[in-house]
Amino acid sequence: MGELEGTYRVLQTPGARLGGQAPVGVSTLEPGQSPAVAAARLQVRVELLDGTVEAFAVEPKCTGQTLLTQVWKRLNLIECDYFGLEFQTLQSRWVWLEPVKPIVRQVRRPKSAALRLAVKFFPPDPGQLQEEHTRYLFALQLKRDLLEERLTCTDATAALLASHLLQSEIGDYDETLDREHLRAHEYLPGQERALERVLQLHRQHVGQTPAESDFQVLEIARKLEMYGLRLHAAADREGAGISLAVSHMGVLVFQSATKINTFNWSRVRKLSFKRKRFLIKLHPEVHGPYQDTLEFLFSSRDECKRFWKICVEHHTFFRLCDQPKPRARAVLFSRGSSFRYSGRTQRQLADLVKAGGAKRVPYERRHSKMRAPLRTPTADAPRPSISFTEGLRMPASPPSSDASPPAPPSLLSFQDGFPREPWAPDARWPAAERSGRAGDASRAQPPGLPALQPCQGPSEESPQPPPSTQESPLGPAEQGSTPLLSPAPRVTRMDHKGAPADEAYFIAEEILATERTYLKDLEVITVWFRRAVAKEDAMPADLTALLFSSVDPIYAFHRGFLHQVEQRLALWKGSAGAPAGGHRRIGDVLLRNMLQLTALTHHFQRLDEVLAGLDTASRRLRRLDALCRNFELQKVCYLPLNAFLLKPLQRLGHYRRLLGRLCGCPDPRDRGDPDRDQDRADCRDALQVITGVTATLQHSLLRLENLQKLMELQRDLVGVENLVSPGREFIREGCLRKLTKKGLQQRMFLLFSDVLLYTSRGASGTSRFRTRGLLPLRGMLLIVLDPPVEELEERPVPHCFTIYAAQKTIVVAASSQLEKEKWMQDLNTAIEAAKSSGDTAPAPADSVLCALSHGSSEEVPLEQESEGGCSAQGSSDGQGQRRATTTVHVCWHRSTSVSRADRSAAVENQLSGYLLRKFKNSSGWQRLWVVVANFCLFFYKTHQDDYPLASLPLLGYRVSVPREADGVHKEHVFKLQFKSHVYFFRAESRYTFRRWMEVIERASSSAGRAGAAEGAA
Repeated sequence: MGELEGTYRVLQTPGARLGGQAPVGVSTLEPGQSPAVAAARLQVRVELLDGTVEAFAVEPKCTGQTLLTQVWKRLNLIECDYFGLEFQTLQSRWVWLEPVKPIVRQVRRPKSAALRLAVKFFPPDPGQLQEEHTRYLFALQLKRDLLEERLTCTDATAALLASHLLQSEIGDYDETLDREHLRAHEYLPGQERALERVLQLHRQHVGQTPAESDFQVLEIARKLEMYGLRLHAAADREGAGISLAVSHMGVLVFQSATKINTFNWSRVRKLSFKRKRFLIKLHPEVHGPYQDTLEFLFSSRDECKRFWKICVEHHTFFRLCDQPKPRARAVLFSRGSSFRYSGRTQRQLADLVKAGGAKRVPYERRHSKMRAPLRTPTADAPRPSISFTEGLRMPASPPSSDASPPAPPSLLSFQDGFPREPWAPDARWPAAERSGRAGDASRAQPPGLPALQPCQGPSEESPQPPPSTQESPLGPAEQGSTPLLSPAPRVTRMDHKGAPADEAYFIAEEILATERTYLKDLEVITVWFRRAVAKEDAMPADLTALLFSSVDPIYAFHRGFLHQVEQRLALWKGSAGAPAGGHRRIGDVLLRNMLQLTALTHHFQRLDEVLAGLDTASRRLRRLDALCRNFELQKVCYLPLNAFLLKPLQRLGHYRRLLGRLCGCPDPRDRGDPDRDQDRADCRDALQVITGVTATLQHSLLRLENLQKLMELQRDLVGVENLVSPGREFIREGCLRKLTKKGLQQRMFLLFSDVLLYTSRGASGTSRFRTRGLLPLRGMLLIVLDPPVEELEERPVPHCFTIYAAQKTIVVAASSQLEKEKWMQDLNTAIEAAKSSGDTAPAPADSVLCALSHGSSEEVPLEQESEGGCSAQGSSDGQGQRRATTTVHVCWHRSTSVSRADRSAAVENQLSGYLLRKFKNSSGWQRLWVVVANFCLFFYKTHQDDYPLASLPLLGYRVSVPREADGVHKEHVFKLQFKSHVYFFRAESRYTFRRWMEVIERASSSAGRAGAAEGAA
């Protein structure tokens, strides 16, 4: 009957079946040679990733797993399931060695064949690789792919990858050594053309250890389209030539080296093959009107089956928690292939490494002039190595250079379990210089040691002189458990190495961190917007002169102030272990600069005129309005443009609150010391000065904040004009459900001092809100119906109340009882204020609506208009992404509301600094520069970046300390959760942990507090 597909039968000889003896035959042994020697083992040659060839002795009929086990054992490889062995077929195609099949049935002439080690599974994030040895081998694999032109990329990216590989091989830049090495070793095809660029980029990597260079290679390569892909030639149903590949996410389709389709694992129901046809069956809800089965044609059945096996292995490795059980073989007949992935899944592998289930031994970096890292855990209890993402995910900003690709920055090292900027005196690896700074420093850890070495002294981001003592290269972090993967000891007097223990230092650090963010916000106006204005020439000359003559002196002052604070904190931290002295103070710097700030009062007062002039000119000049809208589409403008004009006035209030905390903080420092007493006196004097300045400008700030909010809403709304009107004040914005003929419909309500607007989201493709109705507050009544008279589908409507206007009655429902109470309190207060206002009310309500609106002057029933009514003029504004984090959009998606008092509290509670972030299902920590502003968290790589990488609206999130079930056993960790979205953040010290918890609690719960604070304000 013959063999069936996917099954193999091993028949016994007749003598063995009948119990007879095996035939002896004629002996061909040499004299003195025993049968055991004749049955010598096969000597299989395996080329490793570093280019060396090793010989392994195996039994002739052993399976591929036996050879794989020997290779893993000789390499001391722990995360071995990412790798595999491959060999070439007669057609010169590389094929994976299957672990469960005998070698002789896969490899023709195993004695003469050359197998090679290769990476089989490429994770999407190199931070998922726990072992430094694994990352080293991954870097070698990428080096091979780059040389074999399998990892296609631009010339600039290839040169950047080669420069990091060169840094890993020979260390810091030396032109003579580099040129000799590149003549003897090839990194790129056509290397001579890119030689100068590689050398130029290598010069910028001074100070990187080999481990850091490996990680940079992985970080750059993972963003490339061909990362970890092997193309398999095929054809579609029409016969057009295409290529198929498989990755962690699913099956990819390429045509002429361009990806044209991706079939994610979540969309695929079944993968199968039939002779030369490869079939992908999609889920019914995925394919929609298209065919549910996609068919691709390979050149042969063997090629088709090999690709199918690769798909099965990738799906099992990345998507399943445990490997599936092997299918039971049929006794007589078999249908289909019985192939299954036989190794550990990625989840099992990560759990094994974390649990310390594998013993770590040192490994060697061959062909490298740098010393390899030493991993010497305690003999009795080996510990898991630190997750690379916990300290090395986010590098610092790259140094400026003339090279087209920016050089990735040097990575971080650890200081008492928390990543710090790497440097130390008298070390072999000098730290890379950064733009805008002078002077060099060097690393605390010797070359080759892992990045978790304790490192002391300043960085370019927070300069600090070195402490008097330096720890041994092999400190406690190398001898046993690592700080971030084992419970950290409680810190009493010092939160991290070299930092002073008093609270005044941390308050000064907060001043420094927030000043850095504030200066970047000013650069949005002074640098980026100035460039846009000069390019377009759309702003009137008098307004341009007024704007920049008001902001430029403020920006110049804060640049100098930031420089002074950086210098003082560097000296303060450097003298942490020394007796009290002149460096451990900040009051003199603050007092001197607060006195200088009083001279800028006139410039602060002119900001009111600037904001009003910009609003008037934008409504009058279409080119200027288009300029502002287009500028807000840029990444640097992460807030509405006019919000940056309020930053100087808001920063004065930040100084007052920080100085107040600085004067009121406990002082554990030396009592009776004249310098300490003078420092406290200076802080009190500085507080008195800034309090006088803020009192003078407080009324102007409140007026500007209201004007800025009205201008922001004017841009977000379609169907209203003259929203910015004298006397009109913003009170509350939020989401309520309005009872209509179609039932309860979500509406965005905007409460002002004279009118109540309700809107809805416009047509798809626009982020603006379409005005549906307007209710004047004069004569309005509120009635709570309990129990509600309206019912939908025989269910009562919760948290509802009725609004009676002059000619309109609407029924609305809040998302909670607390939301209902806030709305009713604010509405009642506004109604009473409108009654007592008399003739001083703003413009008539009907003048607010645009000309497209038709109806009563008291209430305009836009509810009945078509979707294209008033939204036509704003449907193409293209502001979906830009406006995603404004409060009106967040309130819409979170079904909550924000009041004027909440916005004032959000302005007061702003914070910046470095945090470690971890997702719920990830194992690594990512170091980010985090900014709290406008009810959002904005994430940057470093404080030097010009625009955020991502943002997280805080409304609706709950902040708490992780529970035992969360499995996060670190110090200074807090948890953010909204429904199923969970984030963990780790602060640098106990003080910063308390501050982040306090600020985020106020920002995230602003919408959850009752409006009592409104009346108090």
